[in-house]
Amino acid sequence: MSVTAAKGFLASGIRCGAKTEGLDLALVRSAGHAVGAALFTQNRVQAAPVVVSRRHLSQAQPQAVVLNSGCANAATGERGELDAMATAGEAARLLELGIEEILLCSTGVIGVRLPLDKLLPGLTDAASALTETGGSDAARAIMTTDTRPKEASASTDGFSVGGMAKGAAMIHPKLATMLAVVTTDYPLEPGEPEQFLRPVVERSFNRISVDGDCSTNDTVILLANGASEIERNEANDREFERLLGEVCHELAEQIVKDAEGFTVLLEIDVRGAASEEQAVAIAARIASSPLVKAAAFGHDPNWGRVMMAAGSAPWNGGYAELDPSKVTLAFNGTRVLVDGAHIDATPAMEGPSCVIELDLGLGAGETSYLASDLSYEYVRLNAEYTT
Repeated sequence: MSVTAAKGFLASGIRCGAKTEGLDLALVRSAGHAVGAALFTQNRVQAAPVVVSRRHLSQAQPQAVVLNSGCANAATGERGELDAMATAGEAARLLELGIEEILLCSTGVIGVRLPLDKLLPGLTDAASALTETGGSDAARAIMTTDTRPKEASASTDGFSVGGMAKGAAMIHPKLATMLAVVTTDYPLEPGEPEQFLRPVVERSFNRISVDGDCSTNDTVILLANGASEIERNEANDREFERLLGEVCHELAEQIVKDAEGFTVLLEIDVRGAASEEQAVAIAARIASSPLVKAAAFGHDPNWGRVMMAAGSAPWNGGYAELDPSKVTLAFNGTRVLVDGAHIDATPAMEGPSCVIELDLGLGAGETSYLASDLSYEYVRLNAEYTT
């Protein structure tokens, strides 16, 4: 179990025909009253489910999430919003909830309307299939070009956190073309879920990159129903934050490792930056550089490409601070540059991962990033995505 690992959560995944094959409609709900929050894409082009879900969150606490694959319902105008509202309305009727208590997620091709003739009848099947063991079916139902479902859970004495996600391309903060639903039976008050979720997302889902493209649909939702009935105290709050971080980090890593055309995991550690914000900017620039990613695919320790990317990281209207004479750079533990001077060394690059460690020697700013390589298969998949 993943998204149903916490007490009091039900899920289902069924086939309604929105995709040519496989499960394509998921439903997650809390059996008891829940509080929740969601974080959304910052892309200016926002899909109808994002627009409608934002509105619903301003009106009520979320109790259920409807997720469909096969169609993004993005760039579909007013009709797209009406379709999203119709979906929420039917789910609310079936689950005996208010329409504003329903959140929506869609993933698939942009510019295509929801197939309501398939989706609305499918909701009846999804509602009747809700079960405490339905998390795995739900995780499979939200897949698009994913090759495997993404699930994670973590527990301690008294409460649990579980989650599911999808994502394989158009991955880059903030956020990415990814959907994630995380649930917990830890007791939270209205307004608190976002306080816990936002910093965790910043350190997990907002620290991954596949291709540098920010999606129109990405959404991360947290639902908390307090079904564990555990005592609320400072120590338990810290433990909840740790488990939430563990689940989100695991889901984020699964997304990168299932990236379209993935062959090499890039682990990018930047330290010694002038500030944490500048460290993030530099790590993101390295993680999204096609040249760095192509070199990783070829197992080529081309350190010049890393320096190029680090020195051109957009920051505050210009570029992040970097002094080439203070930079130390290593690939897989082998230094190739020390205080700006090249070291005649050959790093081992044959394995399934490449660890890039960059010390800027300027301050205390540091961060870590995960990224995938750029392979021939990624180009093929995206050259033929709609054809």
